Amino acid sequence: MEEKELKAKDIPWGYALCFNNECADKHKCMHYQARLLMPKDQYSGSAVYPTAWEDGKCRCFREKKLVKKAWGFTKLYNNVPQREKAEARQCVHALFGGGRAHHGEIMLSPQKQEEILAVLAKFGSIEGIKFDHYVTDWDFD
Repeated sequence: MEEKELKAKDIPWGYALCFNNECADKHKCMHYQARLLMPKDQYSGSAVYPTAWEDGKCRCFREKKLVKKAWGFTKLYNNVPQREKAEARQCVHALFGGGRAHHGEIMLSPQKQEEILAVLAKFGSIEGIKFDHYVTDWDFD
């Protein structure tokens, strides 16, 4: 995976920040690393609470890593028989709780990509099926 520097602009609005300076995993945790990039004029927001710590482990630990995110569905249904395409689209749409992922507004995590392909596999082969676009991005999900 390519090298990329985490920047303040990469951090989603409302992402929980961690202030536990004693954490042994702080250099690998997205919540702590996001806090280090917090603007000096920010005074409040979401946080990881001390109660997240139990027996030396944090229940909110999020590994700082890059993943391959995807978007775009124009070729996703190519292997679905025409008579089943509407049903397949409804099943995929249901994964988003009514969201507009079909229109590319959401970059899909690797987990969500797998979920979509698992649904499509019920309607036919997923061999050679790809999303329209891919990008390497930080894993905040």
